[in-house]
Formats: sequence, structure tokens, C-alpha cells
Amino acid sequence: KVDNRIVSISQPHIRPIVRGKEHNPTEFGAKVAIGLVGGYAFITCIDWDNFPEAKALEDAAEDYRAVFGFYPKTIIGDRAYPIRDNRQWCQKHHIRLSGPRLGRKSAETKACEEKQIYKDSCERNAVEGEFGTCKRRFGLERIMAKLPNTSMTSIAMGFFAANMERKLRLLFAP
Repeated sequence: KVDNRIVSISQPHIRPIVRGKEHNPTEFGAKVAIGLVGGYAFITCIDWDNFPEAKALEDAAEDYRAVFGFYPKTIIGDRAYPIRDNRQWCQKHHIRLSGPRLGRKSAETKACEEKQIYKDSCERNAVEGEFGTCKRRFGLERIMAKLPNTSMTSIAMGFFAANMERKLRLLFAP
């Protein structure tokens, strides 16, 4: 392990992020966390270094509140999000956080919980689909800007273009 390893001379701000995927175990570029509201993607956190997504939950919920005036009813994240601190914070603000509950459960409660987790994972697929769409159709798989701020602007513009395409599709759909 080498901290702040330079992997690109023309883009020295880029860091390798180990994702553990089968075909591409390491990804390069910015790590982006998004939230989907009504099908529109909002960037909640973006950084060149790897960051724990679970730690960004409170900030994302506060940003949501600043934009919309209230907290979201539900936060659906991957397996990293339902840590104890996030559960307590969400419970305090009356937000349902997806994921299995802690402690022992009866068979009936466990079955009901598994159904809810399955529904949440189906909704979570939309987030992964948004990343795939932005990479394939809006150029996020190949950001060629040289400066960190310019690269982040390119990433934000990719999500903006995806949101505008969705809006236009909804406006002009027969």
C-alpha cells in the first residue's frame, strides 16, 4: 500500500479505488455517491480518495432537507449504510433506513423483514442503473480533463445531462 500513489502523470489527482469486482477489481477516478429523488440523480458526495459511504449519510440527509424542506421518509443504501450510528440518527429523525434490524427476531418478523429488504434492493437497482447509464451514455467512463475541478465539473455535467434527458423524455412522451 502506498498512500497518495500517482497512477497518471497527466492526472496526478486520480487514485486507485479497490472495488473487488470480478472483471475490474480496481477502478480509477472519483468516487461518487448519489441519491435518487423521483428518478433524478443528485450528487451527495464526491472525492478523489476512497471514503466510507456510511459516514456521508447524515450530510446527504441534511442536504436533502436543505433542498426540499424535510427529511426523506426512507433511505435505501447498500450494505455499508445500516451501521449503528446511522440507525440511531435515522431513528431520531423518523427516517426508515433499509437493511436488517439488529437483535433476535421471530420467524414472522424475519420473513416480513426479508420481504422489505428485497423490495428495497429492487429500488436500489435504480441507483446502480443510473451509474451505468451515466457511464455509457454521458461519458463518465472516460473523463479526460486534466485538472481536478474540471474533472468534477465533467462528472456533474454528466449527471445533469442524464437528468435533463429524463425531464425531456417525460415532457415529450406521447
